[in-house]
Amino acid sequence: MSIDNTALLTDHYELTMVAAALRQPVAHRRCVFEVFARRLPDGRRYGVVAGTGRLIDELAHFRFGDDEIAVVEKFLDPDTVEWLRDYRFSGDIDGYREGELYFPGSPILTVRATFAEAVLLETLVLSILNHDSAIASAAARMVSAAGSRPIIEMGSRRTHERAAVASARAAYIAGLSATSNLEANRRFGVPSAGTAAHAFTLGFTGPDGPDEKAAFAAQVEALGVGTTLLVDTYDITRGVQNAIEVAGTGLGAVRIDSGDLGVLARKVREQLDALGATKTKIVVSGDLDEYAIASLRAEPVDIYGVGTSLVTGSGAPTAGMVYKLVEVDGMPVAKRSSHKESRGGAKAAVRAARSSGTIVEEIVYRADGPRPDADGLQLRDLQIPLVRGGEPVEPLPTLSDARERLAAGLVSLPWEGLGLSHGDPAVPTRYVLD
Repeated sequence: MSIDNTALLTDHYELTMVAAALRQPVAHRRCVFEVFARRLPDGRRYGVVAGTGRLIDELAHFRFGDDEIAVVEKFLDPDTVEWLRDYRFSGDIDGYREGELYFPGSPILTVRATFAEAVLLETLVLSILNHDSAIASAAARMVSAAGSRPIIEMGSRRTHERAAVASARAAYIAGLSATSNLEANRRFGVPSAGTAAHAFTLGFTGPDGPDEKAAFAAQVEALGVGTTLLVDTYDITRGVQNAIEVAGTGLGAVRIDSGDLGVLARKVREQLDALGATKTKIVVSGDLDEYAIASLRAEPVDIYGVGTSLVTGSGAPTAGMVYKLVEVDGMPVAKRSSHKESRGGAKAAVRAARSSGTIVEEIVYRADGPRPDADGLQLRDLQIPLVRGGEPVEPLPTLSDARERLAAGLVSLPWEGLGLSHGDPAVPTRYVLD
C-alpha cells in the first residue's frame, strides 16, 4: 500500500493525549519540545544527525483527510476529530544540520508550538531521526574504517522496502559512494550501482552443466567490459580465469561475495596481475561491518559492498533519541524518573574547538541566556532555523552539504574518537544552565 499521507505513521496515544488536552487549557499553551539522546549506543564514540530533511518533507504531508479521519473517529470524540481535520503544524522548528555530529545531551531538534500541535509529532519525529541517524552513524564508522576506498550500500533486501530508501539516503550522507536502491536514486539523487547476482550465472546452466563463461559473455555484451563480474559462484580461481578470457584485461572489476575475503582478495589480485589485468579492481561483499572492513585494510581490496550489517539493528543500533517537553509558557519543566531524567528549559548549543579545528567540548546552555565563553576556543552555533510558522525555511541544506559537513566533522574529532573500541564519547558535553 502506498502511503502519501503521514498522519497515521504515529502512535495511538499521541491522539488520545490531544483529545484529553483539548478539554483543558493545556492544549493551547505555548510549549517547547526537544529531541536528544541521553547516551550513545554501546561502543559508539559519536553520533551522526540524519533524517532532518526527510522529516521536514514528511511534515508537509501530516494531514488528516477522509481516510485518516475514518480511522481516528472510531476512538476519538467529535470535537477532537474536527480539530484533527483542520490540523496544520504552525509552529517553529530549529535543529542540527544533517551530517552534524552529536553527543549525549545535544539538543538535536527543538519544536516550538502549542502543546496539542507539538505533542502530536513525537512519533513521526523520533521514527525518522532515530532510524536515519542510526544508519548514518554506522555508515560513518564504515567509511572511517575503509579510508579512501569507496563503499556501496546494498542492503535493500535486508530491511523494509521504505526503510531501504531512507537507509540509502542516510548512508550517502555518511560518505558511501553509491546505493543499489533505485528509488533512492530517483527520489534523492543518490548514485546507483550494481551488475548481477549469483542467480544470473546459475541461469546459464544447460544439459552439459553450468556455463559460467556464457553468463560472463552475456553480461559483458550488455554492459561492456567496464562491468563487474561475480566470480565465486563456482570455483573462484576458474571464475577469474573465465572472466578475463571473456572480457580481456580491461575488465572493470571482479566481485567476491563469500569466504575468507582477505585470503581470497590476495589470491585473486595475484591471479589478475599474472593474467595482465593489473587495473581490474576487486570488490568484496558479504555481511561486512566496520570491524570486517578494518581487518581488510591491508588487503588488495578496492571497493566494499555493505548491506545487512548497515541496515539492521545489530549493525546500526537505534540512536536512542527521545522527544521531551522542556518548557510550558516560558516555565522550565523536567522529568525526574530514575535513569530517564531530563533538563528543563529551552536550550541551545555551541561546539568549542581549538584553532587547529579539533573539537574540545559541546556546551549546552539556556536558549534565552548569554552565549557561553570557552577560554579563547572557537565557538560554532549548532542549531539553525528549519521551520517557521509551519513552513520550511529555504534553502535547507542539501545532501551534498551534509556529506561535506560530516567529512569535516570526522576530521575534527580527537583521534581517539575515530577508534572502533569501546570508550567514552569522543567529546564531552558541558551544561551551563544556571
